[in-house]
This record gives sequence, structure tokens and C-alpha cells, in this order.
Amino acid sequence: MTEQAAETNPALGHRQVDLTRIGEGRYKATNARGGVLPIGSGGDPDFSPVELLLAGLAGCSAIDVDLITGKRAEAVTFDVRAEGVKVRDEQGNHLTDLKVTFDIRFPEGEEGDAARAVVPRSLEQTRDRLCSVGRTVALPSPVDYDQGDLSRP
Repeated sequence: MTEQAAETNPALGHRQVDLTRIGEGRYKATNARGGVLPIGSGGDPDFSPVELLLAGLAGCSAIDVDLITGKRAEAVTFDVRAEGVKVRDEQGNHLTDLKVTFDIRFPEGEEGDAARAVVPRSLEQTRDRLCSVGRTVALPSPVDYDQGDLSRP
């Protein structure tokens, strides 16, 4: 894929979220489509950055599994839990023991049976190649921190 193709089709490439401080320990994230999400430091009801990572992991995997199984039958219930343990060790702060658990119920009958039959393979596919969030965690990518413009107002 060319760089130009990635720029003209956001589904294929560049992603961006802008973050603005809205109060002490509180921020507002805005995506390119105008969606807004409050983020907090953990002392308020807003999602913390770690919770957002877990939500991203659960959401990314859920979309994949739902698309695959939904071709066979619509789920009666579809719940996903992402969890991990936040630790501080010689490698700094990070999450360990990441786990995504699916609790999906399909209707009785042939279509429900077909959906149930593809769940194990759909979990493998989301883990091994489909979920961008999970793949990024599994195949770490260095993060470049840039100070940006520090000029005075």
C-alpha cells in the first residue's frame, strides 16, 4: 500500500486523537470524526488511560468476533471483559497477565450452532492478526515522545 493511499483512506493508515486539558487530572480526547471522550487520572468516574487501553483491547476484539460470528447468527448476548494487572517493576509501570474473556450466547438451532462453531477460530484470528490493539501490545512498537511547540503564549 502506498503512503498516499493510506492518507486518502483513513481506514488504511494514519490515526490521530487530540487531547486537551479540561481540569486538574482531567482531559478531553477528540477524534477526527468529532467524537469526544473524557479521560481522568482515576479519581473520578472518567476512564483512566489504562482502562481505555483495556476497553480498546476488548472493543477491537469484540468487533472482529462479532463480524465473524454475526455472519452465521446474531448473538443473543455478547459481553467481553478485558483485564490485567498493573505492576511497577524494573521495567517501569506496565500491565501484565492481559486477558480478554468472551461470554457470548447464540440462539438455538442450525444458525446458532454455526456461530458457536466459529468462535474458537475467530478468537485465534483476532489474537493472531486482526485486532490492531492486541497486535500492537503483542508486537511492541516504540513510542516517540516529541515536546512539540513550547513557546510562550
